[in-house]
Amino acid sequence: MPAIYKAVKYDMVRVEGSVQDKFMLLAELGFDGVEMGSPNDLVQEEVVAASRTVGLPIHGVVDMVHWNKTLSDPDPAIREEGLEGLRIALRDAAAYGASTVLLVPAVVQENVSYDDAWQRSQTEIRKVLPEASSLGVRIAIENVWNNFLMSPLEFARYIDEFESDWVGAYFDIGNVITFGWPEHWIRILGDRILKLDVKEFSRRKRNEEGMYAGFNVPLGEGDVNWPAVREHLTAIGFTGWATAEIPGGDRERLEEIAWRMDRVLYPS
Repeated sequence: MPAIYKAVKYDMVRVEGSVQDKFMLLAELGFDGVEMGSPNDLVQEEVVAASRTVGLPIHGVVDMVHWNKTLSDPDPAIREEGLEGLRIALRDAAAYGASTVLLVPAVVQENVSYDDAWQRSQTEIRKVLPEASSLGVRIAIENVWNNFLMSPLEFARYIDEFESDWVGAYFDIGNVITFGWPEHWIRILGDRILKLDVKEFSRRKRNEEGMYAGFNVPLGEGDVNWPAVREHLTAIGFTGWATAEIPGGDRERLEEIAWRMDRVLYPS
């Protein structure tokens, strides 16, 4: 199987200490990298120094503005605020040496129709493609529960319409379980997939306890067919980052996450 590198989101590291202390712990536990949020309250120079000192790459940045200041909002001023958040995330990613910014592109809701969300978000994203290119940072669109891009066929179409190498998919494996099968999405999205978010989902818990309860299952013990996921990732030649997006915690919890990621991504 091609190389897959495992990482966590920085805010999953719930231990005392400096950024460097936390990076050192992740490296010690066998993680290959980390993903940061933007904006954050950390000193950027200290984060960069910690990454270089420890030798733990910051592979990506998550745009933390995209839910509250959506690029599909009916208000142009809100869309502009969201666009500025994306610009800041791109610049932060470049400063960190990261290769992507994770973006939720739009949210469909009662006052935002599907077609308006499509058109508005694409229009806004196109505005920053020259900057993404100059910075060398790609915009990775994530599939989330935002009532948008609900099938792999339209996800692929949405990306293709940009006609740009600077837009791709950040495929969340667990998010599709409630209405599909990840292996189908992987096959259809193919080389559009830039990176992976790793989480589980249980249809039984969803049915018995409610939608979001479906995520409350240990990695490797839900309804993701991990052998099929690995098979299809191999078939499309995926090589790159897989980042856990699950509840974090202390050293013991992070050690468990590393162990579970090893089991589902590359079992012996």
